[in-house]
Amino acid sequence: MKNIKKILAVVDPTVADQPAVHRAAWLAKHSGAELELLVCYYNEYLSGDRLFDSPSLEKARDEVIQSHEKHLEALAEPVRGDGIVVKTSAIWDHPLYEGIVRHAMESGSDIVLKDTHHHSAVTRALLTNTDWNLIRTCPIPLWLVKPQEIADKPVFVAAIDPMHQHDKPAALDDEILHVSKALADDVGGDVHAFHAYDPRIAVATATANAYIPVSLPFDEIEQQMHEDHEKRFTEITEFHKIADTHAHLVAGLTHEELPRIADKLKADVVVMGAVARNRWKRLFIGATAERTLEDLPCDLLIIKPDWFKTPVGLDSHEAA
Repeated sequence: MKNIKKILAVVDPTVADQPAVHRAAWLAKHSGAELELLVCYYNEYLSGDRLFDSPSLEKARDEVIQSHEKHLEALAEPVRGDGIVVKTSAIWDHPLYEGIVRHAMESGSDIVLKDTHHHSAVTRALLTNTDWNLIRTCPIPLWLVKPQEIADKPVFVAAIDPMHQHDKPAALDDEILHVSKALADDVGGDVHAFHAYDPRIAVATATANAYIPVSLPFDEIEQQMHEDHEKRFTEITEFHKIADTHAHLVAGLTHEELPRIADKLKADVVVMGAVARNRWKRLFIGATAERTLEDLPCDLLIIKPDWFKTPVGLDSHEAA
């Protein structure tokens, strides 16, 4: 990711609290970037899709968009008072995630911030279908904000996979660490690197390859796996100048260990990459990562491989 010059914050017009706006304003103030506040709206009954379009429907759409623009301006004014350049945009497009992706690309945004959806009285915020579709399709770094304050000295946890067990491109680990360090430099934060490996994989592989009854040295197999992961993990953390005290190699399942380390370190943001089986199939987050994301106690920043091309078309939805 290049230096942040333009931040796009997605506003939910149905709620009063706007954590993504607060986080985006905070990031803009520290980075000197321009901030854009966006409402993406659509109503099928005003679209003209169900019936022939009419001047009254067009007028109703214009009035709704103007109402959202006024709301955005009200949100923008106190942020501008803090010396931040703020632009506002209300657009008619759907589905929501496609409208956000289209606008982010057209506006030249360097990063997109959006709230996660708070379902109920549960302590954690849960990701919505829109969040998952943005993770899958947004080519720009996507920061999902949970409703909590960020520390004066924020902690970024870069979750990497140096053995590429999930077919993640090697360069993506470098990008995850680069982005984490660049953001930490902007806001005066700290960066930790994290990697978890499952020793049961080595044991299962060795057992599957044992065609005759033999006594397998499971302890040695696990130790060899640890050394292999440690070697690769150390190589990349040393290259990126991550201190030993900030490098966390853990034996266990990622979806269990990453939320634990995030909680232990009082992490403010976990930075991780989207995983793809290959360049021609759609980008997706696997079952392990899905469980990881739901349990994280902090914000999440998703980074895509540099070759990623979004499946979202550039033509927006218009009324018939």
